[in-house]
Amino acid sequence: MLTKLGQSVKVARSINDEKNRLCLKSPAYFPIAFFHTKFIMLEDLRSFRPSAEARVSTGSFLSSRIDAAGLTASLRGNDQMRILVIEDEKKVASFIKKGLGEEHYAVDTARDGEEGLYLAETNEYDLIILDLLIPKIDGWEVLRRVRGKKNNVPILVLTARDTVEDIVKGLDAGCDDYLTKPFAFAELLARTRALLRREKIEKEPLLRVADLILSPVTHKVMRREKEIELTSREYALLEYFMRNPDKVLTRTMISEHVWDYHFDSMTNVIDVYVNYLRKKVDKDFELKLIHTIRGIGYMMKGD
Repeated sequence: MLTKLGQSVKVARSINDEKNRLCLKSPAYFPIAFFHTKFIMLEDLRSFRPSAEARVSTGSFLSSRIDAAGLTASLRGNDQMRILVIEDEKKVASFIKKGLGEEHYAVDTARDGEEGLYLAETNEYDLIILDLLIPKIDGWEVLRRVRGKKNNVPILVLTARDTVEDIVKGLDAGCDDYLTKPFAFAELLARTRALLRREKIEKEPLLRVADLILSPVTHKVMRREKEIELTSREYALLEYFMRNPDKVLTRTMISEHVWDYHFDSMTNVIDVYVNYLRKKVDKDFELKLIHTIRGIGYMMKGD
């Protein structure tokens, strides 16, 4: 099919704009060729299932030929989430791997706790699906060792142990979710998506200025491992400072970002809140982070 396509396709003419060239860096929606009078889109190539020999010729635009399968894989890029399934039942492991693979997850499997623990310690995974009743090293011990290594990868326990005591024990031991067998794959998939979403959110970058750390996700503020309690307004003010380190922030700028456009920046309210913030963030520490720029405003500086 692709051979005939390659013979019939007219490659879109080259223009100076690099975005309009036929290359792997082009957006996935950009038309790369005409087939009869219709555009062939990169997205459309995903529907083809060519033989190993089938190729799409790219003319003078590419120096090498790209098979459709390779093109599909390259379009997915590095966004593919990687999952480790530790399950000793071959049919169950195969079923899970096939199902997750069809959802475009990269899946590794281990048949016992020893192999699973080795893979978990030597590779970076976005999620581990763990059976408890596995040979060599049982799932409880795998869970304990993974958490003992300060590895915070999400772990979904998938097991036939369905008592309330086992569920409580698993959650207390460090697993993030617990699903009992027999299970519906749709539910396993939904739980997988939920855990991966949570992991993605938690990986959002922290704001740091010197030894002060702020999490935009959890709204926690730490300095030298000491948590600092802030009111909502103090937090908003600190976040604005930390997103603009080493910059002079005028009272007008602060009022518009932390309060609103109608706030009267000529009052001393901003100075009062900055003073509140200083007492919590700077008072007990030698290095002062919040500095007054006389006649203008304030600056957060870490050195």
